Amino acid sequence: MKVYVIGIGLIGGSMALDIQALDKDAVIIGVDANENHLGQAIELGIIHQKAELNEVVDADFVILAVPVDIALGLLPKILDLVTDETLVFEVGSTKSPICEAVVNHPKRRNFLATHPIAGTEFSGPTAAIRNLFVDKTNIICEVEKTTFKLQEKGLKLFKDLGMRIRYMEPKSHDKHIAYVSHLSHISSFMLGKTVIEKEKDEKDIFDMAGSGFESTVRLAKSSPAMWTPIFKQNKKQVVKSLEEYIANLSQFKNLLESGNYEQIFHEMENTNRIKEILNGK
Repeated sequence: MKVYVIGIGLIGGSMALDIQALDKDAVIIGVDANENHLGQAIELGIIHQKAELNEVVDADFVILAVPVDIALGLLPKILDLVTDETLVFEVGSTKSPICEAVVNHPKRRNFLATHPIAGTEFSGPTAAIRNLFVDKTNIICEVEKTTFKLQEKGLKLFKDLGMRIRYMEPKSHDKHIAYVSHLSHISSFMLGKTVIEKEKDEKDIFDMAGSGFESTVRLAKSSPAMWTPIFKQNKKQVVKSLEEYIANLSQFKNLLESGNYEQIFHEMENTNRIKEILNGK
């Protein structure tokens, strides 16, 4: 089995590691604009060899795991090259633009639009970890546009990686993910920005930051090169989620200014049920 991973970072690299664990005979081939990343990936055993984009003609799978703006340009070129036996899937955090980019491509049937809901705040080949996808949800969009034999091929791989599958339309995906992913990253970045601007002494931040601050600001360590294109592509939904979030922040501020601590208590108490939601209850 030949697997081409285009973009050797957290998601692409972690998939490469797990596919090797599933199939000892699999050949993992890396394509990346960053030569240092390719060298690191070979040293770390993430890929077996490097290649150029035009070599994907003999692929069984092509995993497109690059920033979403770059994926828009690469996907049509990849589909131009592959055979009918190749499944190409892209793993980015926005789905409407990538689906629209190939809606009329003659090999649209070779493409599966996916979004594994898994990851950390780290990037690059050194961020790749084994078993990242176990018990994680993989959103698949427009599955009916992928030829059935390649659907089966992809679903088996995702199941073997330990993922749960959920089907969703691209616009619905982008709306929901704006709230549960994109908004949380913006919140983390802006919390970090606020603290850096107001706490001029970095030693004070280091000494006084508790686990609450550390966990809340964790996502601010994420790659701006990856997240700026995501915010750009999902601008409409992200702006809407921000407006609602800002309204809630303003309401909390007003309650605090007016001394309405009973209502503040109820606001927090009602939100406590998020723990049950996240536990799947």
